[in-house]
Amino acid sequence: GKLRAARAKVMKFTDGYMIKTGNPARLYLDKSVRHVLLRQGVLGIRVTIMLPWDPKGKLGGVREPQPDVITVLEPKEEDLPTMTGYATEEPEAPAAAPQAAM
Repeated sequence: GKLRAARAKVMKFTDGYMIKTGNPARLYLDKSVRHVLLRQGVLGIRVTIMLPWDPKGKLGGVREPQPDVITVLEPKEEDLPTMTGYATEEPEAPAAAPQAAM
């Protein structure tokens, strides 16, 4: 349709998760700005697309994960160190007294 506004207006359309600050914003965001010259004036379009995480680098995304991604690992089996100079065997229990037969 025709552009009838005498003043500049901004319209935002967003969908999903979009990061704004820090190093992940530089890695994950693909930004572009275009200006369209019309008879009534200039129409500016700004588009920002967030790229997916792609650990293998085959889909065109970012290889580096976001810093808020946490990976929980299984605990390792611990080998307890052996102590030398200490008795490692359990002390023997005292023998029970023999019972008298009746």
